[in-house]
Amino acid sequence: METAAESAASATAQQAGRAMRQVRRLRLVGASGAVPRARDFTRQALQDWGWLPAATADQRAAAEDVLLVVSELVTNACLHATGPEELRVGASSKVLRLEIVDRGSGSPAPRTPHRAGRPGGHGMFIVQRLCLDWGVVRNAEGPGKTVWAELAAPS
Repeated sequence: METAAESAASATAQQAGRAMRQVRRLRLVGASGAVPRARDFTRQALQDWGWLPAATADQRAAAEDVLLVVSELVTNACLHATGPEELRVGASSKVLRLEIVDRGSGSPAPRTPHRAGRPGGHGMFIVQRLCLDWGVVRNAEGPGKTVWAELAAPS
């Protein structure tokens, strides 16, 4: 059964005209090594969907951007929420959508002003720079949210 957060996230993607053809889910509740697990899971999805191995430098860069955004979103959930609960990776012909579900109440935002020379606080700035769009869908049933990000499919 789909939760309210899942329904809201799916509705957001469909409203944007980007119904995902393929979706994969990875449960991360209580998982150790959540960031490498999420990256490995996403890398395997990209391989299965033909994004990897990349035939061109642009395709390789697009896949690396996806893996970097996954790392940043999962790290953000580890540091600022109660840890990630689930990673969803969805693909359409033009867009790859990443969703991280967590139980945290905060809202991620790029640090303003961004100072490249300072340690820490770069995750959401990186997400903002690499993604077509990103946002947060609150869980209507209680605490928690889904942080989503969309990247262009490699050409």
